[in-house]
Amino acid sequence: MRMGAPRRSLLAALALGVPGGAAAQVQGTPTGNPAAEWRFGAIYPLSGAPALLGDESFRGLEMAVEERNVAGGLLGRPIRLLRGDAGDEASAVGEARRLGGPERCAALFGTYGSTLSFAATQASEGQGVPYFELGAIADSITERGFRNLYRTCPRGADFARLTAEAVTAILPSLLGAPPRAALLYEDALYGASVSEMQVTRLREAGVEVLERISYPPRTTDLSGPVQRLREAGAEVLLHTGGQNDPILLFRTMREAGWRPRMVIGSGAGYSLADTARAVGPAFEGVMSIDFPAFAIADRVAPGNAAFAEAYKRRYGADPRSGHSLANLFGARVALDAIQRAGGLDKDKLRAAVLASDIAEGSTPTGWGAAFDERGQNTRARPCLMQWQDGRLVTIHPEAAAAAHPRARLGAD
Repeated sequence: MRMGAPRRSLLAALALGVPGGAAAQVQGTPTGNPAAEWRFGAIYPLSGAPALLGDESFRGLEMAVEERNVAGGLLGRPIRLLRGDAGDEASAVGEARRLGGPERCAALFGTYGSTLSFAATQASEGQGVPYFELGAIADSITERGFRNLYRTCPRGADFARLTAEAVTAILPSLLGAPPRAALLYEDALYGASVSEMQVTRLREAGVEVLERISYPPRTTDLSGPVQRLREAGAEVLLHTGGQNDPILLFRTMREAGWRPRMVIGSGAGYSLADTARAVGPAFEGVMSIDFPAFAIADRVAPGNAAFAEAYKRRYGADPRSGHSLANLFGARVALDAIQRAGGLDKDKLRAAVLASDIAEGSTPTGWGAAFDERGQNTRARPCLMQWQDGRLVTIHPEAAAAAHPRARLGAD
């Protein structure tokens, strides 16, 4: 929507999903008098290997802020986003301190990467600055007893639970027998925490885990792990890695002349259209457990298609993954809580966040909002999706499914 166009109520904006026209420019809010605006920090990896998903995540926050500004701002004041580039733990800490200190940001938002979030939220808690985590899933982020940290997205435990469901309830009927599973993961906070919980859930379900193989972050060689997986006779590979790791994995499997019967990735690069294009036909049939994307039943995620259309008008292309939608959802919940709290008084804000009550199945993600004492949203859940005919479609849970699961991995 162009600046100066008639404002819609926030209620209408929420019902439609996002603003209907070109969005207002966040940087167009007044900067001469900081007291006349809300200054919020946005901490994401915006350079280096994870930058694509960092930028995709930021876009969801940006759209939520733009719709608020179009609707009259937050408590009558416009919002200005100040970006911080968190390429590693040190820069995440530095940006949290800069934005929460000299830049006078009243709240911080982020972050996509679990390792980055763990570091940035430690710094923000020390400053007493509220932090809304919209996309990092490691359970340990919200298990430190912080009073100013709120997470709107699912946890790694939720990803592990859905992994067990996929392996025990979906794959046996597709593959004809209980599958022999193995785990491959990046040895960082995200990969290690998700894989540990996957092992626990699978063993509770009586599934034998043949191998659990780790590799260092930013690795360029997976030939050793792939050989071990091949020798173990793995039929189903559960992979949790960085944004570009699926491309390396599939290239290595091709060079080794081996592939399992199914690969299930834990989000990140597995939900990116860029990954599917880079890997090619071999990516057909790959499953991904992640934030809901854009082929999901409207009855459980009303407004999902409207968001995708508005995103394309705003950025000139289709959403690259569900990270933008997850961040838009989380930012809306956060901004609503600040509105109800009448500002950012810490006690009033905490009371407002913990009083949030949004029913599941009523938002474009399908998520609701209800927070526990750790600041974790208990009504946010991942979906099981699959690449079918070049599109990532939801296949589980059944109520959200837009397609039936397929048994074939690869196009040949």
